[in-house]
Amino acid sequence: MPVKMKELPISERPYERLELYGGERLSNAELLAIILKTGTKEKTVIDVANAVLNLNKNSAKEDLRFLHDISIAEFMKITGIGKVKAIQLKAVCELTKRISKPINNKKIVISDASDVAELFMPEMRYEKREIAKVIILNSKNVILRIIDISLGGSNFVCLEPRDVLSEAVKMQSPRIILVHNHPSGDAKPSGEDIRTTDRIYECSSIMGIELVDHVIIGDGTYVSILNKGRKKKSK
Repeated sequence: MPVKMKELPISERPYERLELYGGERLSNAELLAIILKTGTKEKTVIDVANAVLNLNKNSAKEDLRFLHDISIAEFMKITGIGKVKAIQLKAVCELTKRISKPINNKKIVISDASDVAELFMPEMRYEKREIAKVIILNSKNVILRIIDISLGGSNFVCLEPRDVLSEAVKMQSPRIILVHNHPSGDAKPSGEDIRTTDRIYECSSIMGIELVDHVIIGDGTYVSILNKGRKKKSK
């Protein structure tokens, strides 16, 4: 029979520890153990949780972003994790990504590229494919809507002016900001990024819409193409 949580000493039970001390006092292994619930005949649930954490090949062992890249099949290779537990882990990973996404109906004002980075860095820095979004603004730079417009491969994104501008035209918005990520983590714009920005800038001007900026998100860094291409650091 699997080793159940209630069979552990009280001082080692993650459920009780979270209830008494709060989640911030628990280790990564203990938090995972709450999700996994049970271990195996030979291993406690904490042991199984540590086996999950050992899938991390990065030097920064406290960095949990690697979990987004682990497949259901890879989770199931760990003794004590079947299909149900593997799916539960993937569901938790997806929830963390969605929690990081900005809320479209919240009144947010964009002053500069740093505001864009603050909004989208938590979500986009983890993506393994290039994605692009259009931030639709009113005349006071308040976000009206955020539109996903493109999903590329591991190192490219295909942006067409009509896709970028169509929703802004429908909403009669005066301003937009384009944002996309570089999965490599390096936010430096490519030649194609700059050419695409120039093309969209020209098309938006014809339509009476101001392209305020095109911000590229890397891993902890961002670049504002229309603000002299200056590279910034972001937490």
